[in-house]
Amino acid sequence: MDGQRNAAAEEFAGTSRPVREHDSPLVRWLLIAAGSACVALGVIGIFLPLLPTTPLMLLAAACFARSSRRFHDWLLANRTFGPLILEWERHRSIPRRTKLTAIGLMSATLAASIVFFVEPRWLQALLAAFGVGLAIWLYRIPSRDA
Repeated sequence: MDGQRNAAAEEFAGTSRPVREHDSPLVRWLLIAAGSACVALGVIGIFLPLLPTTPLMLLAAACFARSSRRFHDWLLANRTFGPLILEWERHRSIPRRTKLTAIGLMSATLAASIVFFVEPRWLQALLAAFGVGLAIWLYRIPSRDA
């Protein structure tokens, strides 16, 4: 299995933006910690729609791109997240299906929270405004569908 993962990482390594590790070991360590936290939260976000998996994985890739070639290549070689990250690094775009799924799940989760769990009207309005703003922002990210 490790041989397959290394081969996939090598295949992807030359196709994305180069990894430029930060000069400071402390900064690299902090970026690895932040990237690892983003990966952990992103995986949790697969099961809890309130956590946005896609932006967290993109943020993890950005942290690893400045801290560790090994972790960055590992993330790119992931069969679930690798293609999405590569699309972002190459073209600064998100596949339309991923974008619409994220907006739909986020809308459903926020609607359920507003209707069933949040009582103050001002907080319901704030959550609704946040959701609309986030959906507009996400929708405006370019899509490059083949």
